[in-house]
Amino acid sequence: MENNNKIRKYLIATHGKFAGGIKSSLELIAGEVENLFLIEAYIDNTLSIEDQISNVMSEIGEYNELIVFTDILGGSVTNQILQHTLNSDVHVVSGFNLPLLIEIIMAGTDTPIAEVIGPAIENARGQMAYVNKLLTEQNEDKDDQTDTN
Repeated sequence: MENNNKIRKYLIATHGKFAGGIKSSLELIAGEVENLFLIEAYIDNTLSIEDQISNVMSEIGEYNELIVFTDILGGSVTNQILQHTLNSDVHVVSGFNLPLLIEIIMAGTDTPIAEVIGPAIENARGQMAYVNKLLTEQNEDKDDQTDTN
């Protein structure tokens, strides 16, 4: 499927400096990402979140699509972004993690973004685990196997 030659642009918008930190991790793993914007809300009192969003939106043209990653569903950053999603070429993903970000950004533009986001969210959910519990269960399985031998 073709993407109508639209250029994908990305925005990471978070409370505080989380956006900058995750961008650093993203680029360490995936290399430099083109067309990536950041909003680190509420750390500079001279620039409102509304102004920051407007600055990003002014960079989004008719032949672009914007994928927005926000930190908290229902949070003020997400709520402000949602005011700009009347355009069908703006897609918002809230509550993201690094695996999700990597998968979506590394996806080819030949697949429509709406088809990329759903499976990427499911894969990202699978990356979350209480590792202590996994290790305990793994050790219990080893003990069970030893007892039967």
